[in-house]
Amino acid sequence: MSAPRSRLRSADLAGLAFHGVRAHPMRAVLSGLGIAIGIAAMIAVIGISTSSQALVQQRLAEIGTNMLTITAGKDFLGNETKLSPDAVPRVRHVDGVEEASWTSDVKIHVYRNPSVPEGATGGLVVRVADQRLPETVGATLAQGSWFTSVTSGLDTVVLGSATAEKLGITRIGMQVWTGDRLFTVVGILDPVLLAPELNTAAMVSPERAAAVFGFDGIPTTIYERSADADVMRIRDRLPQTVKPSSPGDVKVSRPSDALAAKNTVDQVFTGLLVGVGSIALLVGGIGVANTMVITVLERRREIGLRRSLGATRPHIRAQFLAEAILLAFLGGLAGVLLGVGVTAVVALVNGWPLAVPLLIPVGGLVATVAVGAIAGVLPAIRASRTPPTAALSS
Repeated sequence: MSAPRSRLRSADLAGLAFHGVRAHPMRAVLSGLGIAIGIAAMIAVIGISTSSQALVQQRLAEIGTNMLTITAGKDFLGNETKLSPDAVPRVRHVDGVEEASWTSDVKIHVYRNPSVPEGATGGLVVRVADQRLPETVGATLAQGSWFTSVTSGLDTVVLGSATAEKLGITRIGMQVWTGDRLFTVVGILDPVLLAPELNTAAMVSPERAAAVFGFDGIPTTIYERSADADVMRIRDRLPQTVKPSSPGDVKVSRPSDALAAKNTVDQVFTGLLVGVGSIALLVGGIGVANTMVITVLERRREIGLRRSLGATRPHIRAQFLAEAILLAFLGGLAGVLLGVGVTAVVALVNGWPLAVPLLIPVGGLVATVAVGAIAGVLPAIRASRTPPTAALSS
């Protein structure tokens, strides 16, 4: 009658794996650190990217992607053209247009005070702005208000967010120098996502611009809003509407397209960094394999003793493979926590929503365990093939 085959229960296997890791804590920490850095790098890169993209998507959802921008182009000789004074009313009469507004550049800059040299403009310009501009471009005011029937006839100005910051304007009521006179700040805008040119501008009302700067009433840029379903149809009609005699001189663009392109670039960059993180994960797997090989060499006597007490080759293989998987799992778990933590800190500092898809940490942990299993296969096979007599005599 043959002796019953010995069995290694799952609970015993888990105990052996934990004992093997605890027996050499420093080595386990250093080996798991390679895995942790690799998985943390991947999760942090993806998490930071998705969180920043979540902010963009959130802002786009708030302000919409249905805004078109109309500007004058160049004629067939390459000369700059102009929009007509009645271009905005024409746009507003197009079927499906919900809102239209405009701004116009004037050859004037804005300064903190009269003492600033004229050449030190800082890239800040003055724009004439229509009364309906905030509603059209989705602009909100951080302080103060937009032009009213009273303030539009006075020397008042509304500053873009970057303009206020560069000029050191921290509150309404302060004054800036433009057009050889002081203008009082009545409003400061929040950053405008779809019309970033407004962030570096100081806006004055058409009435005051005509009286002080000799504004001719011709818009430079027209902003148009419509329902999402009508955007492409209206986009095709606008050049003919704005300038029937020469529609080719009119440029129509959708600012959200540029944001979408930026997101695409961000995703490509994220893919590159994920590749770097994958290399780090691979290096961590090699570290696990190296640790397990050294462990097998150092524990030959233990292997021989267990074999002499009845442990089979599959038992030895399972023991060392379980240790490698446990080592990788612990390193991967630490990496997941570290990666999510880094993402949370970066998101908090930048005011982003935390957006880490659950699939990313779960998939990363599964990939880590797989790397650990692959790294532990050869050392486990080597351990199981060690003859008991040779192991005990070593």
